[in-house]
Amino acid sequence: MKMNLTNAQRWLGLLAMQCVAAGAVAQKPDVTRFTVTMPDPASHTFHVAMDLKVSSKDSTWFKLPDWQPGYYQLMNYASNIDHLVVKDQQGNDLGWQKTGKTGWAVATKGVTTLHAEYDVKTTRKFVATSYLDEEHGYITPVSVFLHEAGKINVPSEITIKPFAGWDRVATGLDSVAGKPFTYVSPDFDVLYDSPLLVGKLEELPAFQVKGIPHRFIGYKLGNFDRVKLMSDIQKIVEKASGLIGDIPYKHYTFIAIGPGQGGIEHLNSTTISFSGDQLNSRGWNGMLGFITHEYFHHYNVKRIRPIELGPFDYDKGSKTNMLWVSEGLTVYYEPLIMREAFLLGEQEFLDFFKKQITNVETKPGRLFQTLAEASAETWSDGPFGRTGDAVNKTISYYQKGPVVGMLFDLAIRHETQNKRSLDDVMRQLYEDFYKKKQRGFTEAELRTTIETVAGTKLDELFSYIYTTAEPDYQKYLGYAGLEIDVTTEKHYGTFEIKKKAAPGDLEREVFKSWSRGE
Repeated sequence: MKMNLTNAQRWLGLLAMQCVAAGAVAQKPDVTRFTVTMPDPASHTFHVAMDLKVSSKDSTWFKLPDWQPGYYQLMNYASNIDHLVVKDQQGNDLGWQKTGKTGWAVATKGVTTLHAEYDVKTTRKFVATSYLDEEHGYITPVSVFLHEAGKINVPSEITIKPFAGWDRVATGLDSVAGKPFTYVSPDFDVLYDSPLLVGKLEELPAFQVKGIPHRFIGYKLGNFDRVKLMSDIQKIVEKASGLIGDIPYKHYTFIAIGPGQGGIEHLNSTTISFSGDQLNSRGWNGMLGFITHEYFHHYNVKRIRPIELGPFDYDKGSKTNMLWVSEGLTVYYEPLIMREAFLLGEQEFLDFFKKQITNVETKPGRLFQTLAEASAETWSDGPFGRTGDAVNKTISYYQKGPVVGMLFDLAIRHETQNKRSLDDVMRQLYEDFYKKKQRGFTEAELRTTIETVAGTKLDELFSYIYTTAEPDYQKYLGYAGLEIDVTTEKHYGTFEIKKKAAPGDLEREVFKSWSRGE
């Protein structure tokens, strides 16, 4: 999707500012106001009231997104909207009809203000779907809040009325002083990127990085070392933000929504599956890697992003060939950030890449589907490839993406005598496209940036993205003084990465800087 300059400027403004002052939003005449109630949580149904001003025309079209940015599947949210009633300023019922999959056309001739109410049925506990039960409520705004077609840029005010006894709401939205559980957003792009968790929630002691508060709030957190978790997360935030050299938000919230429901990144928050009772049995570092992934996404995908991923096509989805960058390179940076934060040992660091290479090399789909195709076709294939009869014809950008990222990083370090790295690529993309050009990057611009940092053409490495050519692991790992044997018959699907007996000086330097060695 091509983005014109006006949209680009608006989009950067949203990302940089995140949320405007509450008073400024409240004063705007075109603000859309929502009130969400949950009188009977056992019914799994939210009730929503919407108030807004409309222009006097024969009809007004309201829409709901069909997907959640960050989860690349169409979700059919509109099918959960029920009992829609729309009234004019005198309280008269207005006629409406469903238009297409995601829209409602309301007869508004002569109408200046409009009041609508509707129910949102929730049936699935998942990070990309809203859910309500007797103990908590989770609102993913794309599935709950209607917008007037063509008016994504309208500000909104959202008031949550929790069920009796529920005492907290967790969200990245700015709150309104003096109005309990009331929040504002400068437009629907920000609103749709700001989930809300409601219930008897627990908040852990916040920390600050460069004066910016970071909070962790969740539902049924369980039993674990709370002090250690927050200390470790602070280290992750410090190292990740230090890598880019900028923190582009004024507050950040980690929202723990319960076990087994996935995770999705947002501009200044993330929603994550979390259960402290399972934390030690499942692996402390595994959870930290998950948190690192979702946090680093606020850079890599929300700001350092393919040009297709914002402004979004909320109706059809935003297809891109570069999810191997947005998702794959985010996976790649998990162990690097954790290693730099002293949360991962050297062998654990190497074992991470051994696992990723094993995932790639033992999947027959590597011979049939390219990394770019896997990125674009995730809308039909799913993020980990197809299932059923076609399971062996696809790959996952979550698995091959970090492997290719590793090869690029080692090649850049080798070609520049260890003076530059993939870190420089990420910083350059952030500076050139997010901050200066106020937009995402194209595939050609990504390649130019990588090769400019490397100081040379990298045709072979790019062939690993656009063809099914077999990666030359020995060559690139050798740049860091490492060896690997990818003979499947010999290792039965286990590919050990080992240090060379006598690495060269540059190889030792590359390994030390790449692995964040002491």
